[in-house]
Amino acid sequence: MTVAYLTSQYPALSHTFIEREVRAVRAAGVDVATFSVRPCPPGELRSEAMREDAAATPALHGTPPAEIAGAHARLVRRAPGAFASTLRRALSSGPRTAKGRTWQLFYLGEAVLLHDRLRERGITHVHAHFANVSTDVARLVTHLGRAEDGPDAGWRWSFTMHGPTEFEAVEAHDLPAKVRDADGVACISDFCRSQLMRFVEPEHWGKLDVVRMSVDAGRYRPSESPSTATGTATDPVRLLYVGRLVPEKGAPILLEALRLLRERGVHTRTRIVGAGGLDDLLSRTIQASGLSDEVDLVGPVGQDDLPALYRDSDVFVLPSFSEGLPVVLMEAMATGLPVVTTQIAAVTEMVHDGEHGRVVPAGRADLLADALAGLAPDPERRRRMGAAGREVITRGFVPEVTGPAMADVLRRVPARP
Repeated sequence: MTVAYLTSQYPALSHTFIEREVRAVRAAGVDVATFSVRPCPPGELRSEAMREDAAATPALHGTPPAEIAGAHARLVRRAPGAFASTLRRALSSGPRTAKGRTWQLFYLGEAVLLHDRLRERGITHVHAHFANVSTDVARLVTHLGRAEDGPDAGWRWSFTMHGPTEFEAVEAHDLPAKVRDADGVACISDFCRSQLMRFVEPEHWGKLDVVRMSVDAGRYRPSESPSTATGTATDPVRLLYVGRLVPEKGAPILLEALRLLRERGVHTRTRIVGAGGLDDLLSRTIQASGLSDEVDLVGPVGQDDLPALYRDSDVFVLPSFSEGLPVVLMEAMATGLPVVTTQIAAVTEMVHDGEHGRVVPAGRADLLADALAGLAPDPERRRRMGAAGREVITRGFVPEVTGPAMADVLRRVPARP
């Protein structure tokens, strides 16, 4: 069995969990051919694994015009009716606006090019990650394959639903129509699955499976020196944040909590890892709050360097307002860190308050500060929480578990006319 994995960009610095899934699904016996709508910029290839994946993944954007024209010409000569049918499908898909339907024509061009490449390799199953452009292209390329090859050729498509972005712009992503049209949907959490159930009829609920994302627990492992990992009751507690610096991640709330902790006499050292639109705001806030000696804006870091940052920390903190099920929480818990995060979406499917760390209401800097202050003077409590968190990850959020689960879902996706 061969499946084409299609993403809007592969590999991507913030989506290494897809790389892990690809390797785990291959290990479970499914041949995966990776395709990308656009290539990863060379400057973002920050690990050897990313460079290898980029070299092995054809991108649709950047294809020479002659090759694009050739794919379209061959299709029109070979199956003009299939092309016309898919053109009509494109014009009736997506948001019901002039812009939305125009973009579907661009997706049609990409679908024709991808279809040409899939025919060369005999691939008839396309799996997309995220309900974005990749699903638009997957939907059209499958329609094209069925229109040309007929109902017995085995064409089908599926996708992995992450959220939360798509849940905030349901019509813009044409989400209900995609769920109805797809032959299978893998949801990253029970919460994610329940949100899709809101938008489609019960007859489609059976195609919604839950397949967790994963982390490499061998790579993200606790420090070999427990004393180094937990510190002492009198040392400044070392906090770590990893994530995009965008509004939904709540980094300004973290800075406000750190200011409150300083007023209480709780000593911290915080590293903020990531990049995004809030860079300048956070930098100014750090200066204005007098936190320059306590907070370090590290910037983006590649996967090769992240494990050491986790191991050199005492507590991981993620004060997000909106998430799916953050992989960075998995990485932190696998490393044996207690986590302090927010009670949103699927977080409590993995993190239990008081057992693996602390879970507080989103947007409450005071409660975030309380949670951090409670952990700061108690290294032994942090150690117990970290050990319990790692057990959760190794039991259900590692490739050895999620890879076979995803492979099973892919094998069960039915082909239909």
